[in-house]
Amino acid sequence: MKTDFQFSNLLGTVYSKGNLLFTPDGTCLLSPVGNRVSIFDLVNSKSYTLPFAHRRNISRLALNPRGNLLLSVDEDGHAILTNVPRRIALYHFSFSGEVSALAFAPSGRLFAAGVGRKIEVWNTPSTPDVADGDLEFAPFVRHRVYVGHFDTVQSIEWSSDSRFFLSASRDLTSRIWSTDPEDGFDPTTLAGHKQGVMGAWFSKDQETIFTISKDGALFVWKYMLRHDAPEDIEDVDEHMQWRIAERHYFLQNNAHVTCTGFHAESKLLVTGFSNGIFTIHELPDFSQIQNLNISQNDIDFVAINKTGEWLAFGASKLGQLLVWEWQSESYILKQQGHFDSMNTIAYSPEGQRIITAADDGKIKVWDVNSGFCIVTFTEHSSGVTACEFAKRGNVLFTASLDGSIRAWDLIRYRNFRTFTAPTRLSFSSLAVDPSGEVVCAGSVDSFDIHIWSVQTGQLLDRLSGHEGPVSSLAFAPDGGTLVSGSWDHTVRVWNIFARTQTSEPLQLMADVLCIAFRPDSKQIAVTTLDGQLTFWSVSDAVQQNGVDARRDVSGGRKMSDRRTAATAAGTKSFTAVKYSADGTCVLAGGNSKYICLYDSQSGVLAKKFTVSVNLSLDGTQEFLNSKLLTEAGPQGEMDDQGEASDPEDRRDLTLPGAQRGDGARKTRPEIRVPDVAFSPTGRAFCAASTEGLLIYSLDTVFQFDPFDLDITVTPATTLATLAQKEYLKAIVMAFRLNERNLIRRVYESTPASDIALVVKDMPTVYLGRLLRFVAIQADESPHLEFNLMWIESLLSKHGRWMKDNKAGLEAELRSVEKAVRRIQTELARLADENIYRIEYLLAQPVESKNKTPRLDFGEAVEVGVGVGDEDMADDSDDGEDGWMGLED
Repeated sequence: MKTDFQFSNLLGTVYSKGNLLFTPDGTCLLSPVGNRVSIFDLVNSKSYTLPFAHRRNISRLALNPRGNLLLSVDEDGHAILTNVPRRIALYHFSFSGEVSALAFAPSGRLFAAGVGRKIEVWNTPSTPDVADGDLEFAPFVRHRVYVGHFDTVQSIEWSSDSRFFLSASRDLTSRIWSTDPEDGFDPTTLAGHKQGVMGAWFSKDQETIFTISKDGALFVWKYMLRHDAPEDIEDVDEHMQWRIAERHYFLQNNAHVTCTGFHAESKLLVTGFSNGIFTIHELPDFSQIQNLNISQNDIDFVAINKTGEWLAFGASKLGQLLVWEWQSESYILKQQGHFDSMNTIAYSPEGQRIITAADDGKIKVWDVNSGFCIVTFTEHSSGVTACEFAKRGNVLFTASLDGSIRAWDLIRYRNFRTFTAPTRLSFSSLAVDPSGEVVCAGSVDSFDIHIWSVQTGQLLDRLSGHEGPVSSLAFAPDGGTLVSGSWDHTVRVWNIFARTQTSEPLQLMADVLCIAFRPDSKQIAVTTLDGQLTFWSVSDAVQQNGVDARRDVSGGRKMSDRRTAATAAGTKSFTAVKYSADGTCVLAGGNSKYICLYDSQSGVLAKKFTVSVNLSLDGTQEFLNSKLLTEAGPQGEMDDQGEASDPEDRRDLTLPGAQRGDGARKTRPEIRVPDVAFSPTGRAFCAASTEGLLIYSLDTVFQFDPFDLDITVTPATTLATLAQKEYLKAIVMAFRLNERNLIRRVYESTPASDIALVVKDMPTVYLGRLLRFVAIQADESPHLEFNLMWIESLLSKHGRWMKDNKAGLEAELRSVEKAVRRIQTELARLADENIYRIEYLLAQPVESKNKTPRLDFGEAVEVGVGVGDEDMADDSDDGEDGWMGLED
């Protein structure tokens, strides 16, 4: 059993707060998601999350002009400098306070940070060679500090030559600064706005300055003569100053400016408002190009890519992230996370998709490879509590508090069946028969288990026997048994397909929270409220093993707790448990920051994963800081703004402390893990957490894992062996070195005619590794037939050995099955798309027996790629035989 899972990706959350960034080439978008940074590749439709994590939510991001250095700063002013291409955190640094604005100079040598009322300009650290250990002890060197503003600096913009920069502040002014002292230049203040200045920019020729304030006023500044300058002046420079040349107003009723961006090359001004509307204007004429409503809440930030074609918008209240191409008026990216906390997750049988369901009533389908949400279902009118796939087909079942069980077709993306009980119940648990014929559900309101037929939608039966609410249901993978767990301290084993509906109770010492079946249907894992994780034999109804998990799962103290983390009762039990694909280990999570991986045979804790270190969440600290505990309560729960805060920011005058709805003040979110799920391949698992959907994988980073290695096995000797056409020896040597690029080179250099011979003599110790590698290649490389030949040879030559050792190859075989299913699906789709084209080509008349048809043969071969192209190519020279043979 491998336990070296590493954080791989974060799904379910696309934007939290802070600023958005485009890479210099304009193809990727960087978005802060809590205390991490996600990168969305807009061209290849993929996303990934950088592996580092801040101690609090990220407030500002800045990328250097080359695009290789990312500076991210959290709410406490702690900064991390990251090498983006290599995804490595280089340096950690702390500013003196919270950073409200951050920008690199176009030259890349400096960056400016707005720290409260001050502006600090720093030298950019040199890019080190991490491989050689070339790291500096103190890489951040401050260039200069600028003071003069009387309130928070809200934006910083550099001139194109990096000699000057503009700052906009909440003190109603904007200022012009020089990086180094300039002859005849003094810092200049641009005053005249009636509310805080949101942004200030230079025009492309730097002859004009644009400033925009929160109340929607746009001022155009020019360097011109002072109004009190005498007419007969000799020295014009002494009487020149920056003055307002034009004033424009947006005139948005009951809304104020929340974000703004300017693209100097195309003269585009993009402005977002608190009512969800954004406008595009062309400056300096202030002619409106577009006016669109994209959200019902504030637009928090807008970013423009280098060419000015794509606009990125982030709205934190609903977690929305949009990329809009304004010229074609189309969405490049449109993603949204869950508004409320996730309740349950499920992997699809082929492992390509993950389903998440939350208290907001939405069900989202996420693609594992791209990291994007494919579809969102909104038919449920209340929180979704459970979801489960049918083992065959693309059918998903969900249970909700609105009293319905719904079946979803994930090919057509529609709800094709709805199941309800005779009385209104709030369903909290769900189980689906492996054949997909029967669905069962349990409720907190009723002690019975309801059973429906999927074909007819009729209620078949109600199983009575529990004396408390049913908390968890699970069908055996072989379909013969249903187990149910209840708050009455019992687990009942039902045979619902037998003539008599009898059940055998298993007595426990506390309320049952979750049940999971082992893949071989012989054992179940049960978690209870007293923190026990027990393993039971289904056939004998006896306990085989048990783990006291209270010390493993407990951890994390809330800000308002009067007890320590070790004595708090609410975090001392698991609420979710799942078996791995091979059944050797179980994964468990609960209302704490830990996920625990146990060996199911011995009950030993194999590994403990910390979900989050984000101090912006409750429950991530083991010990609270005593200086933050005041006589009036925890300092973090006090309203430090009060009447001094902006009245427009306090427009929600609803009940304070409301956890749901539009409350004026909200409690801090609490870290917890409502559900966990293992990938069908066994190579990854995912966990629903407060921050989003966390994916941990074994395939994230390259690890040097030498196998049967000796001094004679080197990359050079491997390539020399390959040059001598000793393919079997070369691939074994490559596997010993475990360098993926070397293995791929040997693999692709093996002739197709020799694949069967190489596989036949392959030592069995390498078969698992070869299976996994072929499955990865089938997903990544375009050599479709070549990969299928390897798979066919492996299964035909070593099928008996694989069947006898199925337990150890469960993950590898599932990966191969997933790859073959994907190829089958793509080929079927391609054939369906081309069938009418081929019929059209075959129906064309032939001029004569000895002449080629009127069609261009190159076109015919191109259209028929993947569907008989070799046959067409072989027969094309024969004139009548080739085409008439196809027609026959």
